[in-house]
Amino acid sequence: MFDYHIHSRVSFDGHDRGVDLAMAAKRAGLKEICFTDHIDEDPFDPELDLAFDIGAYAKEYDGLEVPGLAIRRGLEFGMTEDNQKTLERYLAQREFDFCLGSVHFVDGLDVYYSEFWQGKTVAQAERLFLEQTLACVRAQENFDVLAHLSFLSKAWAHPTHALISYDSHRTLIDEILKALVRKDKGLEVNTSGLDRCGGYLPTLDIVERFHDLGGRIVTVGSDAHRTNRVGQYCFDVCGALREIFGYVCTFQHRQPIFHKL
Repeated sequence: MFDYHIHSRVSFDGHDRGVDLAMAAKRAGLKEICFTDHIDEDPFDPELDLAFDIGAYAKEYDGLEVPGLAIRRGLEFGMTEDNQKTLERYLAQREFDFCLGSVHFVDGLDVYYSEFWQGKTVAQAERLFLEQTLACVRAQENFDVLAHLSFLSKAWAHPTHALISYDSHRTLIDEILKALVRKDKGLEVNTSGLDRCGGYLPTLDIVERFHDLGGRIVTVGSDAHRTNRVGQYCFDVCGALREIFGYVCTFQHRQPIFHKL
């Protein structure tokens, strides 16, 4: 099985060494992992460094090997509508296997924290977040897979941690999925919502809709920031994807590989 969303101490919010995370993956019975450390820019505080250092990245992962475990090198890029050149600059510095595109900021505010939520209902916050996600997916070209489409649901400041409902935002979510399909970009099923929100990010009905609209690339990630979460629920997701897609994807040299389930 596979886990394509893992953060080591190279990420600003990571904790553990790459080797320890890789060994945890081997113990969990995984076949392949990808490290996807953060590159984010805070629009209101450009001095706040949320991007990994390329030298630290190379030191952590280059030469890292664990027998029986394939280890890929990727990144998680925090997309805005106008930061394409930042991604291009990082992608030019070294070869990566995989690029997750994510959305963490709306109107310059980090959706994880209370400042974003002030004066908004949950429905209003969800709509703003999905509108920003759509704008980013339309604007960006150099990511491979959209990470945790319903990331907002697990935000620390979310008053209820309710999962974003497909039925409540059907038209907007469809536009996001259609944009991914047109660009032949993938969708991640992120397992980190199970413990915080009671479901995958996004929920499986959205994943099924992506498939029905012609989406062909799907990955699975735990979003682990510590060793104890590596591979968490990834086997369960793959069981669900067997019924929807019949396969799950990994990446090498930025190209998808399809694994029959």
